[in-house]
Amino acid sequence: MIRHIVLWRLKDTANGRGKAENAAEIKRLLEALNGKIPGLIRLEVGFDVSSTPNSSDIALYSAFENRAALDAYQAHPLHEAVKPFIIAARDERRLVDYEV
Repeated sequence: MIRHIVLWRLKDTANGRGKAENAAEIKRLLEALNGKIPGLIRLEVGFDVSSTPNSSDIALYSAFENRAALDAYQAHPLHEAVKPFIIAARDERRLVDYEV
């Protein structure tokens, strides 16, 4: 199994919305992928509650059957459709993929 963790810091405004609105829309768009992409076991999005200078605004936690499933997810049309919104809203992105 592969875990795919992504952390984003968001711009104050983007996509004609504020940070909180963009965070909510990112959560909605990504969590809608559950059950629609082969090999994706679970995907959830959470918002930071600590609000420290070192915090990210959003965390994505996802689990995949294997590395091939993660690679397929990255190129899947449903995931590709979500990317432009996130890219426009983000200021910074960090990620970790690891095998369990």
